[in-house]
Amino acid sequence: MKILQTTELKKYYGGGDTIVKALDGVDFSVEDGEFVAVVGTSGSGKSTLLHMIGGLGRPTSGRVEVAGKDIFSLKDDELTIFRRRKIGFIFQSYNLVPVLSVYENIVLPIQLDGNPIDEKHIESIIHTLGLEEKTGNLPGELSGGQQQRVAIARALATKPAIILADEPTGNLDSRTSLDVLGLLKVTGEKYKQTIVMITHNEEIAQMADRIIRIEDGRIAGGQYV
Repeated sequence: MKILQTTELKKYYGGGDTIVKALDGVDFSVEDGEFVAVVGTSGSGKSTLLHMIGGLGRPTSGRVEVAGKDIFSLKDDELTIFRRRKIGFIFQSYNLVPVLSVYENIVLPIQLDGNPIDEKHIESIIHTLGLEEKTGNLPGELSGGQQQRVAIARALATKPAIILADEPTGNLDSRTSLDVLGLLKVTGEKYKQTIVMITHNEEIAQMADRIIRIEDGRIAGGQYV
């Protein structure tokens, strides 16, 4: 079953002779439970693509369907709720709340939605990611690799339809990067999560099930790993 589908997705900036076509008609889909890496150089459009499929910006034209829902048919407040419930995000800069503990950061999206916390699910995630001894710590007391583990846990906490990871190892050294990506892959498989990861790192991309290449705002090819 397709969990993500983009159709003729375009994002243009400016106009006339100065128009920038960040995305220029992107069609691709991701199956439920698949781990896909989107690879491209700086300026290729990969981060713009992630922002569009995550509903963090609206396209110039085209469709994005997540779990069968055309997300841009939603009003802004409806899109915010859908994004919080159905899409998990992992960013290069972690985006943790510095004054909240590790545990509080993990369950924050659930609390914002006013839903009860599935303690067994949260405990399982914390155990899988090796964060049992860190739940009371603040983010500033953790290493970069540990902070990214917390970000992965937060993304998994709401049981989203899809997880989007934007250069998730960009601030980590090579060894820590492989450790973190290994955990992302393991947790994705364990919790049957669909993951789309943006990266410029070919070695990291090889950990995915499938690699999609983007150049000049267009899909340039793909391969199964």
